[in-house]
Amino acid sequence: MCKHILNAQVAIRAVCCKKWFDCPECHAENANHPLQKTDEMVFMCKKCKKAFRKNADEYEDADEYCPHCDNHYVIEAKTPMAALGVEGGDARVDNRMIKDDRIKDQSQSVFINNDLESRLG
Repeated sequence: MCKHILNAQVAIRAVCCKKWFDCPECHAENANHPLQKTDEMVFMCKKCKKAFRKNADEYEDADEYCPHCDNHYVIEAKTPMAALGVEGGDARVDNRMIKDDRIKDQSQSVFINNDLESRLG
């Protein structure tokens, strides 16, 4: 699983070490040598788990799909981004998760009453 590209559709086989990587950054982190460049690339589709070759010199628009399952693997990469957010839904719609500490807990139960001792005798 690639931590650089979240929606990687194929794995790429590196020519230099004959290992599979999801992106060049993964190769740079795990290998102790630079990535060797080549015109013929070997891909492994993550949907159908089948390998196929593509030549970069003869690359066309129809080559953006896996030849076995027609999975579109050339898509815009989604990279992880740091973000701050609030867990939960919109507080204006559902305010059950918001508690105001300035207001004391006013229980509305019939079982919780402070003067039960005087009533029991």
